Amino acid sequence: MNLTTEHKGDILLITVMDDRIDAASAIQFKEQMRDITSAPSARVVLDMSNVGFLDSSGLGAVVAVMKALGPVRRLELSGLTTTVEKVFRLTRMDTVFVIHKSLPEGLKAAG
Repeated sequence: MNLTTEHKGDILLITVMDDRIDAASAIQFKEQMRDITSAPSARVVLDMSNVGFLDSSGLGAVVAVMKALGPVRRLELSGLTTTVEKVFRLTRMDTVFVIHKSLPEGLKAAG
């Protein structure tokens, strides 16, 4: 699982460089996200614009990361592809996560 990180002010921006988060990569995704998000930041934005496929294991991993961050630091998502957005919508997870249409929108939002 290839993740890149960048600090933009009080935002920790994490970009998923792989094109899928599935059963084969979900555990590695969770572990890397846990390590990356251990450093304090006011907001965490996960750029998923490269992810074209997300299965139930991948969705579970994203939810687990959100829960690990707790209620104070919410996991915000940006740049969901049409296929990945559909997974969030069908599972009603789009009502649980803050989802930004694009990365610039996510970086501008107040959180």
